[in-house]
Amino acid sequence: MKPKITLKDIARELEVSISTVSKALKNSEEISRDTKDKIQAFAKLYNYKPNNIAVSLKNRRTKNIGVIIPDIVHHFFTTVIRGIEKYANAKGYNVLVCVSNEGYEREVINMELLANGSIDGFIMSLSTETQQKNDYNHIKEVTDQGIPMVMFDRVTDRINCDKVVIDDAQGAFLAVKKFVESGKKKIALITTDDYLSVGKDRTEGYKKALSHYNIPLEESLILKLPSMEVEASAFDTFFKTQEVDAVLCVNEIFAIHAMRLVHGMNKRIPEDISFIGFTDGLLSKFAMPSLTAIAQHGELMGEEAARMLIEKVETENEEETFSTTVLEPTLIERASTL
Repeated sequence: MKPKITLKDIARELEVSISTVSKALKNSEEISRDTKDKIQAFAKLYNYKPNNIAVSLKNRRTKNIGVIIPDIVHHFFTTVIRGIEKYANAKGYNVLVCVSNEGYEREVINMELLANGSIDGFIMSLSTETQQKNDYNHIKEVTDQGIPMVMFDRVTDRINCDKVVIDDAQGAFLAVKKFVESGKKKIALITTDDYLSVGKDRTEGYKKALSHYNIPLEESLILKLPSMEVEASAFDTFFKTQEVDAVLCVNEIFAIHAMRLVHGMNKRIPEDISFIGFTDGLLSKFAMPSLTAIAQHGELMGEEAARMLIEKVETENEEETFSTTVLEPTLIERASTL
C-alpha cells in the first residue's frame, strides 16, 4: 500500500504551490493542461484522497470558530476567550469553546469534535500533556489539510501556523528587576518543567536577569513542578529548606498558595519575602496582600488571535505564510512588593 499523502506533499515533490495543486485536482482552467496532467497523475499514483472535512471548511463558511483551551481555572484563559469573542462577534462569527483539562486525549477528542465541518478554523493553547508527550500529530493532520490554525500562549515550533504569545522572558526579567531595585538578593523562582513553553521562557528570563544584575544563580532556589497545578508538599519543603527574600511565580495560583504558606510561617509580606506572579487575574487583585503581577494581556491576545484566524479564513491567497505576534508584558505593582 502506498503511503497516504497530502496536498503539501504533492506540492513539495512537484515544486509547485499548494494552490496550484488544489486547483489542478479540481480541473481548474487557471492551470495549464500539462501541469494538470502531471499533478493528477502523481495524485493518482499515490492514491491521494481529499480530506472531506478540509474540503467542507474551504468551500463552505460556517462563521464559527473553534477554541481549545487547557483549563478554565486560570483567569488568563477566560480573558483570552473574552477577547476572541469580542473580535469574532464583531465580524459576525460565533465562538465554540472546548476544554482539554490539560490532557492529550481530551485535546485530540476536542479537535475531532470540532473538525467535522462545523467550524472555519481553530484557535488553541496546548495542554500540559501534549507538550510533555511532544506529540503534535493530531494538530499536524489538521494543518496539513489547509485548515487555518492560530496558537496562543502555549505554542510549539513543531507546527507551522500563526501564533500569538507574550514575551515571557521579558516578563520574568521585569519581575527580577523590580525585586533587585527593592533590595532583594535571594530571589527564588517557582515554575514548571521546561517542556511547557511558558515555563521554559520564564525560567530563561529569570536567569538572564540574575546575570544582568550580577546575582549568582542558585539552582536550589528554582522549584520546578511537572504542571500548572499546585503540589502542596513541594511548596512546603521548598520554603522550609530555602532562605529567600523574593519569589517569582509562573502563575498567580502558585503565588497565592506560596503567600499563604509563608504567612503561616510568620513571615511578613513584602518586608521579609516579596512576591510577583504571572497573569494579573482576579486572584492577584483581591489577595491579601494584593499581588504584584506580570500582566499577560489575555484579552488583547484573544483579539489578535481572532483577527489572525479570520484573516486566514477569508483570504483568497492559498500560499502558506505564517507570523508570530509577540505582545509586551506589563508589571502591575501592588502590595506584595516593596
